[in-house]
Amino acid sequence: MLYPLTFETIFKDKIWGGQKIKTVLDKDFSPLPNCGETWEVSDVEGNVSVVKEGSLQGKSLHELVEQYKDKLVGKHVYEKYGNRFPLLIKFIDANDDLSIQVHPNDALAEKRGSGFGKTEMWYIIQADEGAKLNSGFNREVTKEEYVKAVADNTIQDILNIEPAKPGDVFFLPAGRVHYIGKGLLLAEIQQTSDTTYRIYDFDRVDATTGQKRELHTDLAVDAIDYHHYDQYKTQYDKKLNEGVNAVTSDYFVTNVLNFNEEVEHDYTHIDSFVVLICVDGALTVEAEGGYSVPLKMGQCVLIPASVNNVTLVPDGDMTVLETYVP
Repeated sequence: MLYPLTFETIFKDKIWGGQKIKTVLDKDFSPLPNCGETWEVSDVEGNVSVVKEGSLQGKSLHELVEQYKDKLVGKHVYEKYGNRFPLLIKFIDANDDLSIQVHPNDALAEKRGSGFGKTEMWYIIQADEGAKLNSGFNREVTKEEYVKAVADNTIQDILNIEPAKPGDVFFLPAGRVHYIGKGLLLAEIQQTSDTTYRIYDFDRVDATTGQKRELHTDLAVDAIDYHHYDQYKTQYDKKLNEGVNAVTSDYFVTNVLNFNEEVEHDYTHIDSFVVLICVDGALTVEAEGGYSVPLKMGQCVLIPASVNNVTLVPDGDMTVLETYVP
């Protein structure tokens, strides 16, 4: 019988990583000097999540998809994605600006032999005063203008910069140029892909190698959406004790649940797994068969498609992201 699954955290030190994974999310990443990312639910080759507790402890997420198929991920999800779990869940601590980058869409990724494309979203958990991020361009840009801006090091002049605060949501479809700015701690939900085209890295030098990180300017050119959009930050209504939809895309739906009282969720109508990501406070997730999973900020649980009902029991005020494949 499948049950709500938690996984061992995969820690990633980064040139831009900091200490908030430890100081804010209470996750011990020693012996790493810093932690830029934690991968909480992953089926990326070489970084596959392993079950932390219960009768399936030690099993990899990829093994579980192969074994349980639609019972784990949902019938239509399995038909579409097969044995590859389709979402990657992360927490990211930007102690410095990340590189300016872009991700390919599915068609380009397949053409280049790199699996899925990478559409993603961010939920801001904590933000230092004045923290900002980049999403898209600040005006319409031609491919030729972009290439020139990269060549003469004026790329930052054409980027749309947004202030960011806790609770903000940004949806980033594949093709959108972006970077996470210094001072932000966030949850990221994305397609299962680790394909990133780095455009500009602020001339940083890696302390270990003494070299600048590789750029992928040529690969990025055909991956970019050059259009300007009126709204880059996702607008959603924050409501207490009511789930609110923040993102609906072809790849994932994400709702924001802000509750301080017990709530039952019936997932019978969702032909998909559900991942619950705690981004504030604490709660207990209770499921069929007497399974009970405590969650606090910075923790996730995967509800298999065959588990139809869960009860969320908050410990005071809590905020959870609820994400699944439509």
